[in-house]
Amino acid sequence: MQGKDGTRAYVSGKFTAEGLVEDTSGLSHADLLGIVEWNNFYKKQYTFIGRLVGHFYDEAGQETAALKDFQRRLNEAKSAKSSDEDDMRRYPPCNFEYKQGQGRRIWCSTLSGGVQRSWAGYPRQYFQPGKTDPRCACVKESGAPSGSEPLSEHDNRGDLDNPLMKLYEGCHPESYECRFTE
Repeated sequence: MQGKDGTRAYVSGKFTAEGLVEDTSGLSHADLLGIVEWNNFYKKQYTFIGRLVGHFYDEAGQETAALKDFQRRLNEAKSAKSSDEDDMRRYPPCNFEYKQGQGRRIWCSTLSGGVQRSWAGYPRQYFQPGKTDPRCACVKESGAPSGSEPLSEHDNRGDLDNPLMKLYEGCHPESYECRFTE
């Protein structure tokens, strides 16, 4: 009996002859992490019986350069995920509401984005490095800027002066919520 590696199919959903390919180059960080989740699922459900010779393992069962490259990219994906999680805690997502005929409202509270904290923050457009579109973030309005040393000198404006944060047009700079009518 001969097996076929379909690693890429677990994230593409293409379990056809064309989709069952072992090459994972070009996959996103989320895709790589998804492959690992599938692998962990199958490890729990099935008994290991061997390795498939090919892209990731040679005839002696040894790792190939392709597997080592996958593992390197997977470590990058894990690091990026950890960095994104830290970023979400530092700049939690805003709450969002839309009502037809009225428009949308964004606001910050001490539990915005599911992140419990002692401050609510002001809504700002957050232009994250490496991302193409800004996201709404609740920005700390007082105290030291995020990431600064606790005893460093600062203007007690939190992250309001962060150059990656931009005030929403039509929103008061010291408001916990912004409304945008249709």
